[in-house]
Amino acid sequence: MEFECDKCGICCKNIRMSDLSSDFDRGDGVCKHLTAENLCEIYSERPIFCNVDAYYEKFLSKKMSREEYHKLNHEACEWFKKIDSERQKCYL
Repeated sequence: MEFECDKCGICCKNIRMSDLSSDFDRGDGVCKHLTAENLCEIYSERPIFCNVDAYYEKFLSKKMSREEYHKLNHEACEWFKKIDSERQKCYL
């Protein structure tokens, strides 16, 4: 089972929160490979830290279940969406 991404792009708009992705930051916390359609220009060659399932297999499969890892990723996604929504309200 693969991680179900809704392609909102919110994780790619908040990469400054991870040292792993600093080379991809276009200077404002947004990944330089994120398109206007919230798609990744380098999706098929994206780094492992951008690939939920490949990252799980390489680093976490012996530490937790895939379901638990997907749940944690989903919770992080929802947290990012909530923070982004609150930030947008500030600009209204």
